[in-house]
Amino acid sequence: MPVAVCAAHATARPFRAALKQRSCRKAALVDQLADHRARHPYRVSQGEAQTVYKTAEPLNGTTLDPGHKHTLQLESSTDLEEADEDMQAPHQPALLVFSGGTAFNSVAGSLRNFTTRVAHVLPVSDDGGSTAEIVRVLGGPAVGDIRSRCLRLADDSNTEGKAVRELLAHRLSPRNSEEARREWYEIVEGEHALWDGVSEPYKHTIRAFLVHFHTQILRNSSERFNFRNGSVGNFFFAGARTFFNSLEAAIFLFSRVARIPEGSSVMPVISTEERITLGAVLSNGLVIKGQNQISHPSVADTPGPNQVNKMAVGSELEAPIQRIFYLRHEGRQRDHEVFPDPNPALLADLEACDAVLYGMGSLYTSICPSLILQGVGERIAARDIPKIVILNGSHDRETSACMAGPGPMGAADVVLALQDCLNRRYTDTELTLPGDAYVTAMLVPAGGEVHVDKHRLASLGVRQIVEVDAMQDGGSSCQFEPEALVNAIKHIVEQHAAFQDGRPSAHHSADNENGLHVDVQQAPPLLGFHDL
Repeated sequence: MPVAVCAAHATARPFRAALKQRSCRKAALVDQLADHRARHPYRVSQGEAQTVYKTAEPLNGTTLDPGHKHTLQLESSTDLEEADEDMQAPHQPALLVFSGGTAFNSVAGSLRNFTTRVAHVLPVSDDGGSTAEIVRVLGGPAVGDIRSRCLRLADDSNTEGKAVRELLAHRLSPRNSEEARREWYEIVEGEHALWDGVSEPYKHTIRAFLVHFHTQILRNSSERFNFRNGSVGNFFFAGARTFFNSLEAAIFLFSRVARIPEGSSVMPVISTEERITLGAVLSNGLVIKGQNQISHPSVADTPGPNQVNKMAVGSELEAPIQRIFYLRHEGRQRDHEVFPDPNPALLADLEACDAVLYGMGSLYTSICPSLILQGVGERIAARDIPKIVILNGSHDRETSACMAGPGPMGAADVVLALQDCLNRRYTDTELTLPGDAYVTAMLVPAGGEVHVDKHRLASLGVRQIVEVDAMQDGGSSCQFEPEALVNAIKHIVEQHAAFQDGRPSAHHSADNENGLHVDVQQAPPLLGFHDL
């Protein structure tokens, strides 16, 4: 076994535990210092904290009280200094984003201009392109969407960061399998030009998991792996996942290698090591199996993985999608519906976040697979926070047919689809909660082709519609201008926080300068509408 892999195995778990413990300790220290300074206006000096407040009592449940000794359990003065900085820094809201691995990438990096506390929740049911080939040979959950988001969040502020990102974002030759195989051998042997700019420690770590991936596919002698159009980042991810036997451990390692900022996280909606398939039931009873077949089926001109064009509309569905569900193939059994549990980290984050975003992208194959799991709808409905739909600028295959009538889905139909998924309609655990339990606001790209009926949206409880500047692509499609979209998200989140605190909002009337077009009414919670 490669030395670097052994080293990673030996250090990743304790490092992660130590990082979590340090973060918890620092958060508790921030709370204690804030409480103490609220009651005692003089400044707690580093010397005071290290001499006066020292006992063996645990942090939880203790308070700072003059004349008594209490634990801060500092390992160094750095803990106090960082806690002090955190306490005085402006509060960063925590966002939770449901999205796929493509459309939301355009704004994922820009969100850090508003907050670095963002949890990205992604499905693990992708079965197209390079991901499909990995799953075919090695099994396990799909990693393509997760890899894509991790790379978009990666730090490329220096030369080495850019080199690592370029390496992990690289795809092998799409022309033929043998050409791709030759390129792969250059990479895994450390001789490819992509390694230029990557320091030896980084190269040693990354290459060790690429070697492990290669070893795994060689062991599977019954399936010949096709490297055509393969993603090096997916291969690294698969190597880490099969080594640790844990998708989340692989995400943690990838996050460290790609230098994702602390506070940002990428999580699979389902914590599993099994292959899982997405299915769809159309209103005419037809069942479609596989994310690719639902969203963007293609006829491959050559065997092996092909580049998936997620922007292509393709042929329309013969009937609208009624419901999305999960399938699993076990042993000799035929594919059957399963009801996996959601990732516990997702449920925990839903209870603590300051806003929920339903990102743009494929509605039924990117967003809804994260919403149909038991416990997700309940936790979103229980929170009094902004719940924001980011509307697509154009229709795709999934929204080309509508349950409410002929023609494509409108903005209100999107809300109804989200409501059905979160209510787990057509299942034995169905909820009956209204639309405004799950959606309170909508961001609409200016010039988009999806019809927005504000009266229908109002009847569903959508209390705010904000039109955001968008970039036209020359056709009917358009994409949000990233900075304007971030400003719109900030606008809604801060406005809600101000209302909760009883403070006047910093945002009022039209704000064209920041790419927003909204008239805010005076009486919350109806925050206002723009006449679209």
